[in-house]
Parts: sequence; C-alpha cells; structure tokens
Amino acid sequence: MRNLDSLFASVLATPDLPAATSVFWVHHGTRLPGGDVTYLNQYVLVRVGRAFGACAFEAGQIDPSVCADLSGRPLADLLRDGDDALPAPLRVAALDAYLAQAEPHALDTRAEAVTLPLGTPLERALARDAAIAGLLPEPEGRKVALIGVVNPLVAAIRERGGECLPCDLNLRTTQWGDTVTSDMDEVLDTADAVVATGMTLGNGSFDHILARCRERGLPLVVYAQSGSAVARAFLGHGVTAVSAEPFPFSQFSADPTALYRYRTENDQ
Repeated sequence: MRNLDSLFASVLATPDLPAATSVFWVHHGTRLPGGDVTYLNQYVLVRVGRAFGACAFEAGQIDPSVCADLSGRPLADLLRDGDDALPAPLRVAALDAYLAQAEPHALDTRAEAVTLPLGTPLERALARDAAIAGLLPEPEGRKVALIGVVNPLVAAIRERGGECLPCDLNLRTTQWGDTVTSDMDEVLDTADAVVATGMTLGNGSFDHILARCRERGLPLVVYAQSGSAVARAFLGHGVTAVSAEPFPFSQFSADPTALYRYRTENDQ
C-alpha cells in the first residue's frame, strides 16, 4: 500500500534523475487583520527544470548552508534515505519538484484551476480557504479534524456547517478562543472527515494520518503548499481531495494566482 517511503523509493529507482538546479529557503511572517497570531513559516525550496518543490520546516531543522551545498547537486543526493539522509522537509521539497516537473499542475487533466483574486492577504486567504473547505463532502453536521490550523480555514469549515476539531503543534487556541490540541489521535479518533496541511509530509505525521483515515474510512483532504505534487500522488490512495498551491504561494503576491483542486472520481 502506497506511503511516503514507497513513493521516495519509486522515484529513486528512476534512471537518469535530473539535477536540483537550485535550493533556497524563505522565512515569512504574516499577521492577518483582527487576529492575534503571527504565522511564522519557513520553507525550503528546490527547483528542478521548470518546477519548484516546497516544504515547510520547523526552526533549527535546516541550516541556510544547504543553499550553497546542494544547489546543482544530483537529485538522487537530495532524495536518498538511510543514515546520511537529509532532513525530511528537504527530501519532500526535492520529491515535490521532481513530481511537479514530470506532471505540472496546470497541465494535469484532473485539476480544477481556481483563481485567487487580486486582494489583501486576508481577502486572498479567505478565498483560498473557502476553496479548500469546498473540497469537503457535505461537511454540515460533521466533525472535521483540522490538522494544521489557520483561522480562516476554521471559519470556512464552520460556515459550511461543520464542527471544527483543531489540532496544531504550535498554536494553543484559535482566533475565537477554541482550544487547539497537539494530539492528532485525539481528533482522528472522533472525526467524520479530516483536513490536513501539506506540512504533515515534512514532519513525519502524514503516513499516520493516512493510515488512520484508511482504517476508519474517513475522507481526507490535503491542503498543500508544502508538497503539493506529493500530496497529489496519494489521490485515490487514501487521499480524497487535494488543494495544491505550488510556489510562489498566494501570500507572496497581491495579484491573481491559481491553486489546483483535485478530487477522486467518486467525490466529483
């Protein structure tokens, strides 16, 4: 059964892997109007040909020296596992770049392109999170686990009639004072549906979420800036739907940009 390790192994077995043209990282902070949380996100990014791969990482996980050390290196060096494996978020970013280069989101016939409007960070975040919540099958009356909390997405789930069960490793409360648990099993055991961030690909929790959703037959929606093409690879293999937002992300521009929504055939 497909998991993250098997996906890495299948790509590593591919002959004539290209080089990683460039490796870089971004540290970005945002505080939305009316909120009291400053979102501090760090992303490592890998370019392969025409595509960028990305994955968020925690403070101290990756040193800026990777930019000089790894740019131009064979992609297999970034993807390798074992005792000398690079940090997981960097491996995910490299995998994401390879998969996005092989099949760009804009050319994938399964993808529904959604244009986020010209606007402020809040206006664009609200449009993005409404598009993500729209991937949930009939959320009204359901308990929806949200693993990786952003406040506009909490609001979008509630606006569609769902009861949000927030889970995050860093936040303790939502904008409205709801308790945020750090124990994902607490929400996975009681949820009727799950929405998880692509960050779970880089922090080691994705396979566990995937396995629990398979066991319980839960719809699993992944909203992915991190690993958008990696998350897509699990569509129909435990993942019900994906909101894929490849780099450059919506928060880096005020101009109209696209995200790509995917659904399994039985969820159209």
